Amino acid sequence: MEQRIGAAPAVCATRRNVGLAPARPSAAERRPRAIARAVAALLAVVGVVLTGSAHAQGITKDVPARVEMYPIPSLTLSDRQFLAGDDGGKPVTVAGELRVAQGSGRLPVVVLMHGSGGVGANIAAWSRTFNAMGISTFVIDGFTGRGITATSTNQALLGRLNFIMDIYHSLDVLAKHPRVDPERIALMGFSRGGQAALYASLARFHKRWNTSGLQFTAYIPFYPDCSTTYRDDTDVVARPIRIFHGGPDDYNPVRTCKAYVERLKAAGRDVELTEYPDSPHGFDLGLLGANMLALAPKAQTVRNCRIVEADGGMLMNAETQQPFTYQDACVELDPHVGGNSATAEAARQAVTDFLRTLFKLS
Repeated sequence: MEQRIGAAPAVCATRRNVGLAPARPSAAERRPRAIARAVAALLAVVGVVLTGSAHAQGITKDVPARVEMYPIPSLTLSDRQFLAGDDGGKPVTVAGELRVAQGSGRLPVVVLMHGSGGVGANIAAWSRTFNAMGISTFVIDGFTGRGITATSTNQALLGRLNFIMDIYHSLDVLAKHPRVDPERIALMGFSRGGQAALYASLARFHKRWNTSGLQFTAYIPFYPDCSTTYRDDTDVVARPIRIFHGGPDDYNPVRTCKAYVERLKAAGRDVELTEYPDSPHGFDLGLLGANMLALAPKAQTVRNCRIVEADGGMLMNAETQQPFTYQDACVELDPHVGGNSATAEAARQAVTDFLRTLFKLS
């Protein structure tokens, strides 16, 4: 019920008794209503522009038609629990940001998974690139809901396979969305997220953890860590895997990924690795004009570790034959990160060409 401030009860009663119209609202009372009506009208116009003729109105194609935020129910598990199929972890809700591209009907989607530093500027750059192509993006934030900002200097804060759990549960969300084409969803990840994007392709993991009924149409890992050998890791789903890496990367060395790719190819899998020279870890920051190389102080790297999955899902240090920990001697510090605008652009062109063909875009 609206309360009129400053109206005397006796006067109001007299007006009701004689049948007079209610007192006209004061200018102060009318102003908020007028503002509300104007805002509503403006939002309606903006909605029409963004969902209809955005480009014709001068809004560039890399601006999404709308942005939607989704809770993603997931689990926080140790790597051993994940590998053993033990779902007794801690329930958690992580977040997903869906940027619906301009266009109509069901659209293709690229799911983007961040690295050890959280959702960074490179992901925003990739989102703009894909939105401009008419591809929606779904960015997963696997840290905030778990109370984590970054894991770079303490990778033990979160088992690396948790991101795969989050990725599979993102399919639960996308499967129900009326603007998503369930047959055209690709997965792309960076560093820690690149590792998740790579190993999310394992058939064994899908069978145990992916309950969505959907499959990704492709897996696109950027500079992943390939130092861990999982059981049956050449048994991947029948979807293309396209890995992008830098030759001088001393965070996640490309040599370990080359070895894994050789094993996948020997098993007849559709996999390719593109290696770029002069491209440090995070080289796609060059999409933002960053041409630089910098030390990542105290960041942990397993570049000289060999980790293998043993019975019961235990991850073992292959050299010591003991359970792997981030206190092992093979774990080193202070790798480098940086950007290379030339190779970032080459990678952008390669990825967009691949997706244009994969999604059958004009």
